[in-house]
Amino acid sequence: MNLIVKLGLFFTVFIVVLVAVLVPVILHFRQKNDEAVLPPMTTNTGVTFSSSTTSRTTTNNTISSGTTATINPCVSGNLRWNTTGITVLDSSQISSVKGIYIDGNNALYVTDADVVWKLLNNATNATIVAGIRGSVGWDSTQLNFPQDVYIDKYGNMYVVDTLNYRVQKFVNGSTTGITIAGITGSQGSAANQFAVPLYFTFDSTDTYFYIIDLSNNNVMQYLTNSTTGDDGTRVAGGYGADNTKTSLSGGNGIHYLPLINPDLFITTNRGHTVMRWTPGASSGVFVAGVPGVAGSNSTLLNQPRGIRIDKYLNMFVVDFSNHRVQMFCANNPTGITIAGTGIAGNSAMQLNTPRVIAFDTYMNMYIGDAGNNRVQKFLKY
Repeated sequence: MNLIVKLGLFFTVFIVVLVAVLVPVILHFRQKNDEAVLPPMTTNTGVTFSSSTTSRTTTNNTISSGTTATINPCVSGNLRWNTTGITVLDSSQISSVKGIYIDGNNALYVTDADVVWKLLNNATNATIVAGIRGSVGWDSTQLNFPQDVYIDKYGNMYVVDTLNYRVQKFVNGSTTGITIAGITGSQGSAANQFAVPLYFTFDSTDTYFYIIDLSNNNVMQYLTNSTTGDDGTRVAGGYGADNTKTSLSGGNGIHYLPLINPDLFITTNRGHTVMRWTPGASSGVFVAGVPGVAGSNSTLLNQPRGIRIDKYLNMFVVDFSNHRVQMFCANNPTGITIAGTGIAGNSAMQLNTPRVIAFDTYMNMYIGDAGNNRVQKFLKY
């Protein structure tokens, strides 16, 4: 019996050791075989994630991580903008909001009566980057009622110097301007003159800019690298101020995204409309408002001013005399109020004769609230 017990114990120990050695080996080869047969794992979920450093692209929905908003605000269910504004600049610093622009670093530029202000992202105090405060003039360091401002990809600043009838270029931080369009102090209708230049927009390469000349009822195209105020080319309007598709009745705001669509989008202040106009064409098309009819319902406008379009061709229109901002979804003439109440006021939810509009890289919306001498920020959410 003792021998049998000893043999049993021996075989038991042998089996335990054998199992301990062989099982890991078998599992190892099984895992390797599975890896050879199964396809690699994928994290593709059918969604695009955008960021400043990495991205994954697929074909279905689009989600923004905060650097570039890519969600279409007109798709049902998408959130829009907070209707309570945040004042980022007010009358304690600026005296008259004319135009605004936001660069790729989310710095805000504002044209005032005789200067251009710059407010860095998340800063509270703006600094003057062009013009001399309290000193309206026509020399190369002065401005006179500037209406609009733009910063190109090289850091050059362009300013519509309205009552000097010119466009000034400030090269890479310089405070001395170079006249690239118009003739200083000379108002007129020649190809190298302006009557009342207002707002402008640039092509995708910063080679050309397109500028509204209010009193000449046209849009002119100029080269950005001019140094002598060369002749421009008329690309829209110029056939009077009638409320017809061949005329610009008080052209005011303008925007252009040629990589998305070949048309200029233009507001007509006196015509109460938005027009799409292919540069060089003899006529445009009305896409919002009713020509010559001012009103406050969802299909009408009252002296519209600033305009921006997004990559979906939705339009964002500053409805000046209705004290609101209207969003028109692509190919839809019915507006949706996204800022302002329609009644002039100075509360955080109201606007008073707003003029201009801009968006930062997060698609937060900025409105030049002229009647309240402030710039309001409406958060995208």
